[in-house]
Amino acid sequence: VQLQASGGGLVQPGSSLRLSCLASGGSLDHRAVGWFRQAPGKGREGVSCMGPSDRSLLYGLSVQGRFTISRDYAKNTVYLQMNNLKPEDTAVYYCAAALTDTCPVRWDFNVWGQGTLVTVSS
Repeated sequence: VQLQASGGGLVQPGSSLRLSCLASGGSLDHRAVGWFRQAPGKGREGVSCMGPSDRSLLYGLSVQGRFTISRDYAKNTVYLQMNNLKPEDTAVYYCAAALTDTCPVRWDFNVWGQGTLVTVSS
């Protein structure tokens, strides 16, 4: 399966963005899906993960209460709604999938695509 993220951009602090991730070449129906991010000069940080049938919702501590993951099974698409964005949310965001229906330990997804850049700045 190939994953393509989109929806990034330059926004001001306090703004909202919705990222989309379209999967092709295979179904995500029975797989855990999620997002991670990487800021300049920093390591990978887990953002969110969701199991099939909306089970096992997980969020990174820094985004809890502000970000929401969702998925459209008919469109084979995963979304990340990001509200109240902060400058520290600036990063390249990657959508990802596990090989199984379980969110991976330490956000260690098996498949990910090209990321989309989110820049939060005034």
